[in-house]
Amino acid sequence: MSASIPQPVAASGENTRLIVLISCVATIGGFLFGFDSGVINGTVDGLKQTFQSSSFGTGFEVASMLLGCAVGAFIAGRLADRWGRRTVLIISAVLFLASAIGAGTADTSLAFVIARMLGGLAVGAASVISPAYIAEVTPARYRGRLATVQQIAIISGLFCAFLSNYLLAKAAGASTESLWLGHAAWRWMFWMQAIPSALFLSLLLFIPESPRYLVVKGRKEDALKVLTRLYGAQEAGTKLAEIDATLSRDHHRPRLSDLISKTTGKLRPIVWVGIGLATFQQLVGINVVFYYGAVLWQAVGFSENDALLINVLSGALSIGACLVTVVLIDKVGRKPLLWIGSAGMAVSLALVTLAFASGSLDAGGKLSLSDSMGTLALVAANLYVIFFNGSWGPVMWVMLGEMFPNQIRGSALAVAGAAQWGSNFGITVTFPILLASIGLAATYGLYTIAAVISVFFVLRYVHETKGKELEQMEG
Repeated sequence: MSASIPQPVAASGENTRLIVLISCVATIGGFLFGFDSGVINGTVDGLKQTFQSSSFGTGFEVASMLLGCAVGAFIAGRLADRWGRRTVLIISAVLFLASAIGAGTADTSLAFVIARMLGGLAVGAASVISPAYIAEVTPARYRGRLATVQQIAIISGLFCAFLSNYLLAKAAGASTESLWLGHAAWRWMFWMQAIPSALFLSLLLFIPESPRYLVVKGRKEDALKVLTRLYGAQEAGTKLAEIDATLSRDHHRPRLSDLISKTTGKLRPIVWVGIGLATFQQLVGINVVFYYGAVLWQAVGFSENDALLINVLSGALSIGACLVTVVLIDKVGRKPLLWIGSAGMAVSLALVTLAFASGSLDAGGKLSLSDSMGTLALVAANLYVIFFNGSWGPVMWVMLGEMFPNQIRGSALAVAGAAQWGSNFGITVTFPILLASIGLAATYGLYTIAAVISVFFVLRYVHETKGKELEQMEG
């Protein structure tokens, strides 16, 4: 993974190799975030058949992980301020492993939902703590590039889940058919996640704690040792003094009330911006593609195998878009990537909506598109995925990890992360209902409107963070 990162010129004594290495370990949490999010995509038919669920029941089974995500993201920020970033990541690795095993062995809908919610706790925690950890150990001049690797890891996890689902379903004949040891292929789709979960847990034992967390806890000697390993002895002392100076202005144990401005008595503007970024990332409907991609493409006439293969293609395109962002984010900045991405998503979503609006229902109640409109829908949907993963996908997480001042970072991440996953849950659980009531065209029309609004949100409220050290962030 580190091979894809343009290597910056190291400062005197800086251990760039170590910084990249420990950042990549943290991004395995992102890989599992993606895998856990994407694996559900190929299992929907298996869940319906096994648990005999209604449309709402299936939507809840798919979205149940997201309830855990919202809780995990909210408590992870607070726990990271108490126990440390590394400790919370270790807990999330254990939960990833338990969820993978539990979801595959579930024999009732309730057992499945519980297992997925455990995974959700892990995903929510990793989604906010991994980028925060990376931001706190990385120099400003290439922080954006390393933090963007988190999104590459997320998409790589999605891609591997899609590819694994496709190969397992193909080997069994269908996701609902038996594979190894007499178990259905959809169960093996979940069990595959146990492998990277165990790897993540093992590697986390060898990375250091965030030096900024250590300073907050008053463990300055430990912080100095970590900073020396990362930046060299000369730079370590300077960096320690800078971190300590920002905290000494208002040095107390971080708490949620820090998010309230002492002058106005209202939520700090920077926190509202974080909530807006987190929410708009979901309102554009991206996770409908991630979670329901197979269902979506089957709804417009593709077979299950073809639909799963389209997901693999989307995953590959997403990785390519993220690689472009790695190159650009520390050069052109965060804000330009966001508004360009919003504009691109708005146009591509409008084209998808147009294609779906042209279709008609066949005798089986499925949407039927002409060859030209089917091609337009497929191309536009993949352009949408490219625009998202070249902008909002990675940049939102980069900004949440770096935009908040040291004193409120954990608490602000808790609130923004909960908003992100709460929005994710709302979009995901309502998609089957909207699909059955107003149809694909109108549903994608709603996502198009959200993308248009996000352009104006970025231009008006989002401020650039490129090149700023974390100690320079104001809120």
